[in-house]
Amino acid sequence: MRHLITGGAGFIGSHLCDELLARGDEVHVLDDLSTGSVENIRHLKGRPGFDYTIESLNNTAIVAELVDDADVVYHLAAAVGVQLIVESPVRTIETNVHCTEIVLAQASKKKKPVFVASTSEVYGKSRDLPYREDGDLMLGPTVRGRWSYACSKALDEFLAIAHWKERKLPTVVGRLFNTVGPRQTGRYGMVIPNFVRQAVADEPLTVFGDGTQSRCFCHVSDVVRALADLMRRDDAYGEVFNIGSDEEISILDLAREVQRMTESKSEITIVPYEEAYEPGFEDMQRRIPDTSKIRSLLGWHPTKSLTEILSDVIDEHRRGARV
Repeated sequence: MRHLITGGAGFIGSHLCDELLARGDEVHVLDDLSTGSVENIRHLKGRPGFDYTIESLNNTAIVAELVDDADVVYHLAAAVGVQLIVESPVRTIETNVHCTEIVLAQASKKKKPVFVASTSEVYGKSRDLPYREDGDLMLGPTVRGRWSYACSKALDEFLAIAHWKERKLPTVVGRLFNTVGPRQTGRYGMVIPNFVRQAVADEPLTVFGDGTQSRCFCHVSDVVRALADLMRRDDAYGEVFNIGSDEEISILDLAREVQRMTESKSEITIVPYEEAYEPGFEDMQRRIPDTSKIRSLLGWHPTKSLTEILSDVIDEHRRGARV
């Protein structure tokens, strides 16, 4: 099969390239390198079945050509990371919504199946845990730019499902929960890469908020396996799936675990949200997925523990890779 991956030079996209190529498929990456990096796909250059185009998704003609040549489209390109969202809300909304419109419109012409990457952020401040795909979403006020990302990705989901219902375009939505692993950078506030970088350098580990907020982290290898499997199932079309781990840990305990595993001399510093991001910044206290839906369909479940995830990121950093 031939796959087009938008945002394929990004952290998750590059690992999806590896997964699909290992299965004997062909992959073409479309990325403007605004958040991705050629370094993430450098090891694939010259490999049979792999090609890439450095261009914006706003170039409709290029998107149309590449979609036409693909059997399946993975739409992963997006504005990501809390720091980027707070600093560039206009870019966040325009990138996430407009680019999704373009991809779906072009795919719809030839009925090419599309996977749309969404996020656990869409659940917002809901306390109905664990989060189910059919649960209510609860976003904060529009005056808080922090919620622009969640809102834009929720709109992406509405667009994908509407294309399935109205135009019979095969679409699948995946809500990703804190995907982590090699090649992820801390550039836009990703917590584990930042903790590892700080710990290895014996710098203070900066915990934003009070540290009691908790998350579940899933290894990127497990996530891309789910993505690859989902697009091989016709009965996944028109559906939304949570993809993540249910191994919960507080951010403060996460910092302590990184500290322990790196044998770091770093101290842990608590930084209020107002100082880290902006006045009035809001966050979710807990974020836990119910993954029974994807488990029932695919038999999928995470295979790597948090300890293994941290070990992979620490090892990569110590080898001199970017974290």
